[in-house]
Amino acid sequence: MLRARGLRLTAQRQLVLQAVLDLGHATPEQVHTAVREVAAGVNITTIYRTLELLERLGLVTHTHLSHGSPTYHAAGEHQHVHLVCRECGAIDEVDPELFRPLSDELAAQRGFQVDIGHVSLFGVCARCENGDRK
Repeated sequence: MLRARGLRLTAQRQLVLQAVLDLGHATPEQVHTAVREVAAGVNITTIYRTLELLERLGLVTHTHLSHGSPTYHAAGEHQHVHLVCRECGAIDEVDPELFRPLSDELAAQRGFQVDIGHVSLFGVCARCENGDRK
C-alpha cells in the first residue's frame, strides 16, 4: 500500500506496523518500547509520525482508552467497542451490534453516525467487582 502511494516501505515503518499487530492494543510508548528491542535508534517522534501515516493509509486506527496517549490497533480487525476497567486497566471487546439500536436511534433522531471503532466504555470488570483482581 505504501509503494502504491509513492511512499517507501522503510524498516522503521515496517517495525512500527508489526509492533501494533503483535501488541493488539498499544500506546505509542508501548510501540516505541517494542520497536527499540529491534532497532535501538528509533525515537518516539518517529513512532508518532509513523502511526499517523499508517492511520492516514488506513492500516491502523486509534481510540482513547484512558486520559493518556491514544491506543492503536490494526484497522483490518473487526470493529469493536472497548470495555475498559478503571480498577485494573483490563481491556475487553464487545460486538458493535450490541450498540446498533442506540446507533440507529442517533442516526434517525440527530443524523449522527457513530464511529463504533472509537467507542470506549469505562467501568469495573467482573473480576474487580468480585474482588478477584490480579
